[in-house]
Amino acid sequence: MKLSTRGEYGLRAMFDLAMRQGEGPIPLKDIAERQAISGHYLEQLIAGLRKAGLVKSVRGAQGGYMLGRSPEEITVGDIVRVLEGPIGPTECVSEDDAAYCDRSETCIARRVWARVRDSIVEVMDSITLKDMCAEAEKIAQESKGNMYYI
Repeated sequence: MKLSTRGEYGLRAMFDLAMRQGEGPIPLKDIAERQAISGHYLEQLIAGLRKAGLVKSVRGAQGGYMLGRSPEEITVGDIVRVLEGPIGPTECVSEDDAAYCDRSETCIARRVWARVRDSIVEVMDSITLKDMCAEAEKIAQESKGNMYYI
């Protein structure tokens, strides 16, 4: 299973907003620049995230975007589902509407794919934007401590 750029870039944009939580509305162009994402493409992604309530927009000269909920309430799974659709490595075990198959009751491969789906869902739903921010801060602190001089 491979996510498209929709999921990848959407997660990066949401992480960017989470890292700036409390700073007020963040202009879309700033997010696009920091995350190296096309502004036009980011507009499309943000529209879906806004419709789902994960992002709020503020109009005006000082406008921009901010998270629709707190970072600890938004999971990677929430973002991926909005941008990519239901999670599932194959159609027959899709999270929302699994495709019917005559062999579904006896298909061993389907059982494998269901376990893969469940594992992916468990991981994506266990990581919040707050967790990602904490990990980023940890990495930043570790990189400060690794100064070598000759």
